Amino acid sequence: MRCSACVLLFSALLAATGAASPASAEDAYPEPGPRVGATVKDHVRRGRRARNAGQWTEAYAAYKAAFEAADPASSTERERAELAGELGLCELALRKYRDAAEHLAFSLEQRTALPLALQLRFEKGEREATSHVARLILSVDPPDAEVLLDGKQVGRVARTYLLFLEPGQHMVRARAPGRADGFHEFGAVAGTVHNIRMPLPRMAVSLAPEGAPASPKATRETRSSSPVVRAQAPSPWASWPGTLRIAGITATTATLSTGAVLMIRASTLDGDASEQRDGLTRGTTSSSSMCWQASQRSSCGALRRLLDERNLSDGLGTALLITGGVLGAVTAASFFTDFSFLGLSPAQERIHVSPVATGRETGVRIEGRW
Repeated sequence: MRCSACVLLFSALLAATGAASPASAEDAYPEPGPRVGATVKDHVRRGRRARNAGQWTEAYAAYKAAFEAADPASSTERERAELAGELGLCELALRKYRDAAEHLAFSLEQRTALPLALQLRFEKGEREATSHVARLILSVDPPDAEVLLDGKQVGRVARTYLLFLEPGQHMVRARAPGRADGFHEFGAVAGTVHNIRMPLPRMAVSLAPEGAPASPKATRETRSSSPVVRAQAPSPWASWPGTLRIAGITATTATLSTGAVLMIRASTLDGDASEQRDGLTRGTTSSSSMCWQASQRSSCGALRRLLDERNLSDGLGTALLITGGVLGAVTAASFFTDFSFLGLSPAQERIHVSPVATGRETGVRIEGRW
């Protein structure tokens, strides 16, 4: 009986030792905290077995499920950082470079909670993943603004974002209540860092909301206390007759000024031609028309050029003065015309025109309501 009891006790100890073999201990979740759930442990064991077997699709699905199930209430900071790093390595093996860079960066944000061997392993994976994507450092003011990348909302809210993007064109939008929206479109290049700052300016806010109905009592008080404001007649210059009058005055002034300048020039040229003609005929017995028979002489050629310029300036000046007079007459007549029959502008008060003659100038004085 004693030998049989010894055999049974030895068998029990052997079975207990076999249950704690290195193979079974390797499948256990490394240093699980007391709060981690059994579901997370199962996902981690399944993911590790698939990873060791080179089955990256199954390992990715298992580690993703474990990472999503490990919420802050049921896991430690180290557990979440390790799960994010393992998930990123699986995504790197599947060439999901953007997701791999995001999860590895998230894991290394808590690098102080990770063992040195895992830090080095995750840093190597992050360097490989970021070489295939672009990094965006986005600063937003105010920090609680909503950020959308290519139309999709960025989950967390922060003053500065570190985002990983696939190469190509991207659109960043930020919006906040009471602020103007911010937009920025750029082309992302793999392996580069893009810095974008988006301050959102404040929008002018009216004191009273639009469309807010006022109470009947407030409306009656406003009507009784506010002074009666009569509608002012529209300015004559706001309608098309006023515009034509302004154009007529401008054209008349310009035409008369140019014509006067040309007439003054013609008078000056006439004096120069007379002096030159007198110089040619002085001391000779020939007539003043000698230049018409001696076209080869240089002095006669200069005289003819002066005469031609004088005639041209005189003709143009006369024509411009006549044109300016006509434009002025038409413009002045428009002030005496009532355009109310056209229904475009109300009739205006008449103006008073009186001639003015002084020792220095002669003209017409126009008085009225403008």
